[in-house]
Amino acid sequence: MATPDHAENDLQPFFVLHKALVQKSERKSSGSRKIRRRIELSPISAKNAEKMEIGTGEERDDHHYEHLRMEAFNFVWSKIESTIKDVLRNINLNVFNEIHRWVCESFDAIKSCGTTLTKATHSYPIVTDATFRQLFTGLVFTKNMEFVDDLMTFEELGLHLKSHGCHVANLSSIDFSANNGIGGCLRSLLRQFLMVTLDAADISILASWYSDQGNYNKPVVVIIDDMERCCGSVLSDFILMLSEWAVKVPVILIMGVATTLDAPRNILPSNVLQHLHVSKFLLGSPSERMDAIVEAVLVRLCSGFCVGYKVAAFMRNYFLRQDGTLTSFIRALKIACVEHFSSEPLSFMLKALFVEENSQGFWSEEHALFPEEMLKYAFDLPSCRRNNTEERTGENLAHDLSELKRLQKCWSTTVLCLYEAGKYNKIQLLDLFCEAVVPCLGNSTASNHHLGSGISSSSDHSIHHQYLISEKCSFICQAIRKVRDLPVVLLYQLLKSWEKLTEDVIEIHDKVKELQSLLKFENGKSLKQDLTNIPKRHTSRSHLNMDKDSKVLNEKAARLMETMVRDYMQPVECIPFHEIVCFKNVDKLQSESWGED
Repeated sequence: MATPDHAENDLQPFFVLHKALVQKSERKSSGSRKIRRRIELSPISAKNAEKMEIGTGEERDDHHYEHLRMEAFNFVWSKIESTIKDVLRNINLNVFNEIHRWVCESFDAIKSCGTTLTKATHSYPIVTDATFRQLFTGLVFTKNMEFVDDLMTFEELGLHLKSHGCHVANLSSIDFSANNGIGGCLRSLLRQFLMVTLDAADISILASWYSDQGNYNKPVVVIIDDMERCCGSVLSDFILMLSEWAVKVPVILIMGVATTLDAPRNILPSNVLQHLHVSKFLLGSPSERMDAIVEAVLVRLCSGFCVGYKVAAFMRNYFLRQDGTLTSFIRALKIACVEHFSSEPLSFMLKALFVEENSQGFWSEEHALFPEEMLKYAFDLPSCRRNNTEERTGENLAHDLSELKRLQKCWSTTVLCLYEAGKYNKIQLLDLFCEAVVPCLGNSTASNHHLGSGISSSSDHSIHHQYLISEKCSFICQAIRKVRDLPVVLLYQLLKSWEKLTEDVIEIHDKVKELQSLLKFENGKSLKQDLTNIPKRHTSRSHLNMDKDSKVLNEKAARLMETMVRDYMQPVECIPFHEIVCFKNVDKLQSESWGED
């Protein structure tokens, strides 16, 4: 829960979903009624979250489908939010486990000194041995992660250490402001450990709690999210105080550092630094975290919700403009999500489409209850106008939605295979993703004509894919070119990753397996194995043969990648009915996002 001091960083905004705007043809038949739409981004009570503005004189079906859209939004965003939390937790898990091991080792070292923990009877214990006055201190380097992202990371670290039996208090740099002084951070410390609010700011209270309440058999960890934002003098006094009381309360200190290794020396005087026994830990960079979120949410499509290419480009630029702030990207994603469910009448289908194992069967059973107006609206979507001969039935709609889902799976698999190849060239997934969602060439006359209707022709796809494969500045082209240059050992590893990624797309998987079979010699050994087993006297001749063979295999792998891009990487905006799952209104997103800054 956000504290009043952190209200501006609260990432649980409240949204009100409203009646979706109908198309012009429907508006004429239903009169000139006005529908008011509004999005509120300020926190509001849970009771008010049940309310929806629906206008006046609406029929019962309108209420029903509005409720379904609200329900679908709650499901989709909950899925996205939980996925993001899991992704970030998993990224940090190795570092968190390393920090926990260090905490345990530090605590064991403290106990091995044989210091007796007795009641605090003096204003502070008299310590003469400098060894006992040193604080085990972990510096966690966040690689210029933004402050709001720091908060989430260190909160997760605190929860991780608590789950492993540590006493943990999370302090913000705000607690170390000059106005609050050392009393402010000490009161926050006591409030978290003793679970009560005290007017007195006395470290002896913490010492009594640690010894009298039987808490001495667990490490006491104090986490400061960003030491560089702290007032240097207050932080120095805090460290000196903990050092003086190190015998009574053996605190283990963890501090976030956003910039360089020299940051502690720039903030703390030498007489304070000598009280710190420092260990260093490194978190993943903001770009690594972003790529992990993009993979889980926008490429693997954890919820089925997706964004168009203009929205993707805006969100990428928004992320970069905010200096790589994940929180700003997630906020923009949530605005896009709520706008989609506010404006698209059929968006309620998204939940059933991506939850049901057999979505076609589900819709086939429900189609009889599906209003005729809804069916008309669905088949009049811009992406469906090319196929006016298809009968407007629930069965056909179910079939087309299943095909949409299948094509998105193929697209996702292809992008992930490209990314595996691109990793060898340090290509970021966010850049690759923004290129992979472009429906057709922006500079071609034909594509500009078709973009107006939201779908491009098959000839446009062919030209576009050929451009992506051949254009040197294209990230897709760079990834494919890297496949041609990979050493045989790395090619072997790449095909292993492709094998795993393509398991659910049989057409691609079979081609990958076929290519893997070419990596075998007649005696069953792989090129990878043979490279390590060649006798020295045969090395030169064998390498000539293997270099020739591997170049052939590299070329075959690159051509397979080109085939995947051409045949299976169909952007969502080129698929009929994509409007149901895809948000494309970049102007609305931009106006709402700029309003949040």
